[in-house]
Amino acid sequence: MTVPPDGDSVVTRTRAARAVPAAVATVAGCLVVVALLGAGVRTDFGPQLRLDATVSEALYVGDSRAVALDNLLGVLTAPGLSWFRFAIFLPVLVLLFLRRAWWTAAWVVTAVALVGPLNTLLKEYFGRVRPDFAHGGARLDSLSYPSGHSSGIATLVTVALVLAWPMMAARARHWALAVGVALVVLVGLTRMWLGVHFLSDVVGGWAFGLGWTLLTALLFGAFAEGRASLRPQL
Repeated sequence: MTVPPDGDSVVTRTRAARAVPAAVATVAGCLVVVALLGAGVRTDFGPQLRLDATVSEALYVGDSRAVALDNLLGVLTAPGLSWFRFAIFLPVLVLLFLRRAWWTAAWVVTAVALVGPLNTLLKEYFGRVRPDFAHGGARLDSLSYPSGHSSGIATLVTVALVLAWPMMAARARHWALAVGVALVVLVGLTRMWLGVHFLSDVVGGWAFGLGWTLLTALLFGAFAEGRASLRPQL
């Protein structure tokens, strides 16, 4: 006698079948964004540079900002730093090792640890200098495109959402996605408020972080029913 498939299993497989093509399309779109904005940087594309300059002037909080505001912005921009990502995901890795989720742990390490070095390589290739404010980006030695903070926070949020998604209810998913997007946008804004990045740096960083994380998720099988995906423990 043929046993009918469980309804939840069918729904899960259907969602997984939809998730993979959507992730592939998103990765392709992100790569296009990074390449196009990077080409604009290297060729001094006028409309892009003018928009960057206009947005930078409008958002920069000023050379004489108060110490309290400077400290606040420093706190708000911290989630984009490498040490913040490592601090967040270290206990996650411990839990993954305890669950013997080796493929999941390998995916998390690859996505989180390599996004920074790869972003630095892109900066060296595109060679863009930082915005020229007296106490802004011009004081930093590193290059500007794409923003490392923006790619870092995009990776952190995307990894967290992909890990937790199969174990969350629909309502919780909506809230988690909204909070994640808000955090990504906030960190990107802080980079422009501080005068250390242009708009295209931030957008390029978001695109690179999201694209890189989804690419590694596809390669390791981190989506539902994949070898690196998490499932609720019974």
